Amino acid sequence: MSVLSPFVFWAQNETNIFLKVDLKDVKQPNINLETRKLQFQSQGVGARGLNDYAFEIDFHSDVDVKKSVHKITDNRVDFNITKNEKGWWPRLLTQTQKPFWLKIDHDRFQSEDMDDDVADVMQDYPNLYEKLQKEEFGYRKEDFKKVYLSLYNLFMYVGFMYVVCVLCVRYLRDGSDSFPGTYAAVGPAMCFLHLIQALEILHPLFGYVKGGMLMPSIQIGGRLFVLVMMLEFEPRLQVMPVVFYLFMTWSAVEIIRYPYYMSQLFKKENGLLTWLRYTAWIFCYPIGFVCEGVIIFRNMIFMEQDNSWALTLQTPIELTLRFSAVLRIYLLIGIIPTMYLMMSHMYRARKQKIGPISVRRPKARVVKKEK
Repeated sequence: MSVLSPFVFWAQNETNIFLKVDLKDVKQPNINLETRKLQFQSQGVGARGLNDYAFEIDFHSDVDVKKSVHKITDNRVDFNITKNEKGWWPRLLTQTQKPFWLKIDHDRFQSEDMDDDVADVMQDYPNLYEKLQKEEFGYRKEDFKKVYLSLYNLFMYVGFMYVVCVLCVRYLRDGSDSFPGTYAAVGPAMCFLHLIQALEILHPLFGYVKGGMLMPSIQIGGRLFVLVMMLEFEPRLQVMPVVFYLFMTWSAVEIIRYPYYMSQLFKKENGLLTWLRYTAWIFCYPIGFVCEGVIIFRNMIFMEQDNSWALTLQTPIELTLRFSAVLRIYLLIGIIPTMYLMMSHMYRARKQKIGPISVRRPKARVVKKEK
């Protein structure tokens, strides 16, 4: 059974922390105040009626236990806790995440002798209200961001794991005969997942993740181009074996990446997961680029044979624009720089996280000459 916590309202000035425990009819509470911690337990009437309530606060900085006092009234318990060093605290708690029962007392500001006089916060402390209000919103934004990213990463992991499971089951059952039906089996799911994945381009813009928008735009934009422009409009490509290898390669990267993001979100470092995240790309990225290049090349041949995706302009000089020519230019001068840019980015990230790729060199033999 979970322990109930009362609502606790807090405020501060340069020398004191003020706490108001919203609990009525408190009798003989168990209060333990230490240099960096406050523990409270008592029976009283709170948000859940008459019950046992308790909470624990790990202070951001040290407090003076001897000078701190508390006062029990019929409607609440007030604490006047003296800071060990004079100055404003950036937050009340050591951790950045604020529990739901802890609120900021914007209006009430008591004097040191714990009387019932109410200070005018806006007049006496003009910068305090804005500071505390921003912090309250900051806690809410942090909580929302963490919940959103947790659900997003979990959803994407489950989606790509579904693709991997379907492809593996089909291959174990039918072998290479399963290749022609790859796109029919998981193509719509891959298109849907990558459309949702386009949100990752906006995550840095809203401050949800660190980093820029360039690399997500290149990776996700390139995949959507292959999925929608190449595969979706060309049924002859959908039955080729290269589609199987492409989907397996993409999914292998993602079922490692999203669990790694979740571990970093909750600050749970996993050595094996970290190593896989910054090592699997060494094999997967080249395979993925080769598969994308094969698909674009084959689609270019189909377009030239069918004379499709061509636009003729009626000008004094008849001009025909062919999309196959754009694909040819991309294959000649675009795909290798794009691959180099992506792999260079991952290599720099790997060096920062786990160090550069080490290559063992054979030791030189020392040959002793006979005298």
